[in-house]
Amino acid sequence: MSKLEIVVASTRPGRIGLPVGQWVAREAQAHGGFAEVELVDLAEVNLPFFNEPKHPRLGEYEHQHTKDWSAKVAEADAFVFVLPEYNYGFNAELKNALDYLHQEWLYKAVGLVSYGGVAAGTRAAQMLKQVLSAFRMSVVAEAVSIPFVQQFLADGTIEPNDVMTTSAKAMFDELARVTTTLAPLRTGD
Repeated sequence: MSKLEIVVASTRPGRIGLPVGQWVAREAQAHGGFAEVELVDLAEVNLPFFNEPKHPRLGEYEHQHTKDWSAKVAEADAFVFVLPEYNYGFNAELKNALDYLHQEWLYKAVGLVSYGGVAAGTRAAQMLKQVLSAFRMSVVAEAVSIPFVQQFLADGTIEPNDVMTTSAKAMFDELARVTTTLAPLRTGD
C-alpha cells in the first residue's frame, strides 16, 4: 500500500485550510486505502519564493529547504491538495511549492479538495489541473468541493455533511485505484 500526503495550500493567518486538511486526513485514515497518511502544511514548509539557480528538472538543488521539500514530495505516492480559491484561481504558495520540483511529482495521482464561497473553489481546482498536467500527474475526477465553507466550521473543526463525506470516500476509492495503476510508471517496472 502507498503513502498519501494531504497538502494544505493556504498559509495565511486565520485560514480555514488547516481545519479542512485535518478533516481530509481523518477521512483518508478511516478510508484505509493508503498505508500511511500525512498532513503537509505549506505554512510549516515555509518555502521562500522560488530561489534555486538551476532548473528543477535537473534535480541539482542548492538550498536545504529545497532538498527537504524534494524528500517530502518524493516519499509520497499520491496527493490530495486542499486549496482555497483566490480571485478565480489557486493561491501563489501552492504554485510556488509545485514549481520548486519536477521529477518528484511525476506519475502520481492527485485528489482535489477545494473550498470557498458559492463556487466552492471549483475555479481554482480547474486552473490547478492545467498545471498538474505538466508533471504528468493524474487528477482523479472525483473531488470534494465545499461551498460556503464557514458553515461547516465549529470550534476550529470541520463538521462535514453527508455530501462531503460521500464525496471524500469516492475520491479516496479512485485515488487508491489510480495510485496502484501508476506505480509501474514511478518505479520504472
